[in-house]
Amino acid sequence: MPEIPDLEGYAAYFNKRLPGLKIENAERGPVPWLVREQTERWEERLRGQTFGDVYRHAKMLFFPLASGDFIAVHAMLTGRYQYCEPKEKVRAKTGWLLTLDNGMQLRYFDEMRMGRTYVAREDEFNEKLPRWSERGPDVIKETNEDDFLARMLKGRGMIKNIITNERTIAGIGNAYADEVLWEARLHPFRKRTDISEDALRELYRSIVRVMEWATPIVTEAMEAKGPPVKMYRDHLRVHSRPADAVCPRDNHRISSITSGGRETNFCRGCQE
Repeated sequence: MPEIPDLEGYAAYFNKRLPGLKIENAERGPVPWLVREQTERWEERLRGQTFGDVYRHAKMLFFPLASGDFIAVHAMLTGRYQYCEPKEKVRAKTGWLLTLDNGMQLRYFDEMRMGRTYVAREDEFNEKLPRWSERGPDVIKETNEDDFLARMLKGRGMIKNIITNERTIAGIGNAYADEVLWEARLHPFRKRTDISEDALRELYRSIVRVMEWATPIVTEAMEAKGPPVKMYRDHLRVHSRPADAVCPRDNHRISSITSGGRETNFCRGCQE
C-alpha cells in the first residue's frame, strides 16, 4: 500500500512534470469501475483542464485542476501510476488514462482492483470521498505532539491497531507502522493502556523521524527509476525483511507474525 513516503514521492515526481499541462483527452481503461464517475462525465469534466500542484493528504493523492476540481485517488493496496508515452502497451488492470498536451499520458492501474478515483471540488469531499468526514487528522500535516497524545489516550487495544486506524490518525499503514514502532522501541501488540504518556510522546517523535528519514529515500528512488509497480521498501529496517534478517539495533532475529492477512514485523529484543 502506498503510505506517506510513497505518496510524498509521487507528489514530488509529478510536480516536476504535471503543473501547467493540459488534459487533451480523458479515457476509462479496461477496468472502468476504478473511476467513480459516469464515463461521459469523466471525459467531459476533465478534457481541457490544467494541472496544478499535486499533494498528499492521509493515504490519498490529490491532483488539483485549474477549475477547482480535484482528481482524488485512494490507491488502497496495489494502485499504481504510469507516466509514459501513449504507444506503451496499456496494462490489463488500467482504470484510466489522461493524454496530456506534452504528448505523454498519465495512467492509473490496480492489480487487485481495490483502489478508487473520484472527481470532486473541495466542498464536495464529504459527499463524494468515502469516510472523508470520519477521518482523523493527517498525522504529519495536522497534528502536534499534544494533539497526538490526546488522541492516543482515547484509544483502546493494541498500539499498532490504534496508529493504523484512520479514525484516530490518518496516514500510517502497515509497513511504516512497523518502522515507527521499532523506532520507538514499542512492541506492536502491546496494549495502549500499558504505555506511559512519555512513551506515547516518543512514539509521535518516532513517527516524525521515520517519515523525515524515509521520504527523501523514496522520492530519490522514484525520480531515478520512475513510479514503481512495487513500492520501494529496501530501506526499511524491520518490515518484510528476509527470513534470516536481524535487528539493526541489537542483532536479534526479526519476528514475523501474520494475522488477518497483515504481516507484522518487530524485534523481541528491543521492542517492549
